[in-house]
Amino acid sequence: MVSDPDNRLYQRHAEMCKVFASPTRLAIIDTLRSGELRVGELGKRLGVAKANLSQHLAIMRRQRILVARKQGNLVFYRVANPRLLQACDLLREILIEQIRAESALVGPARGSRRT
Repeated sequence: MVSDPDNRLYQRHAEMCKVFASPTRLAIIDTLRSGELRVGELGKRLGVAKANLSQHLAIMRRQRILVARKQGNLVFYRVANPRLLQACDLLREILIEQIRAESALVGPARGSRRT
């Protein structure tokens, strides 16, 4: 049986992973890798409409993946914890390995012909 503390942790883990299930949110994290950006600049770099971007940012802020800072009328966002970037990098490395392995399996079959 799973204990309550473990169950709460699994629940939080699952909720955080849901945030990473969006390609747009992954792009936001990757774009913020080099440091904080204004919302307008972030939207410009990603080519995402302001309303759509605001929804994604709110979800990521609620899960404490991003932190917002106001300066006058401007809002800046940054990744809350650099270890989130490390986690994304690790997953990316695993995915690249999987893609390469799949390509290696499929590759020879493409070039071969039956006579």
